[in-house]
Formats: sequence, C-alpha cells, structure tokens
Amino acid sequence: MVCKKCEKKLATLAAPDKWKDGSKNATAGTSGRKINQNKLLSKSAKLRFSPYEAKCKLCKTKVHQEKAHYCQDCAYKKGICAMCGKQVLDTNSYKQSSK
Repeated sequence: MVCKKCEKKLATLAAPDKWKDGSKNATAGTSGRKINQNKLLSKSAKLRFSPYEAKCKLCKTKVHQEKAHYCQDCAYKKGICAMCGKQVLDTNSYKQSSK
C-alpha cells in the first residue's frame, strides 16, 4: 500500500526497452551490450549485492520495494503507506489474525 503522494516516487518502467533499432540498449559494443562479457564479473552483478539493504521497521524482514520502510504485509496489516508510514486505510473493522 502506497499513499498518493508516494505513488509518484515509484518506478514507472515495468520492463526495459525491447531489443530493436533505436532503443537505448540496442547498440552493441562500447555504450550498449558487451559481446562475450562475463556477467558475474560485470558492474551490474556488483550492484545487485547490497549488504545494507532496507529492512522493515516493524518485523525486520527484507523490503522488496525501493525507498520503502515497511514490508507489504506490515503495511497492509496496519493500514499504513509502505514508504512514509502515513495512515491510508482504517483497519478497525477488519478481521485480521495478527494486528
């Protein structure tokens, strides 16, 4: 759950550009895709590893959303925005097993 204010901060691109002429990633060589490159030693492999990745403030599990402070489960249970913690939904009348 994300409030309207934080909805603007979300990534808008769901998938990268298609592999076709004129797209950003279509050029092979210097600026685009490298040919015969070891993907394990590339810069993108090092960017994926993050020892200080975000954890939920309530349950201390990994947060999969960028810039979020609460995991999706805790945000729904408490009725708060996952990014800023603002109350979005009133959960008083909901029957939830753990609150």
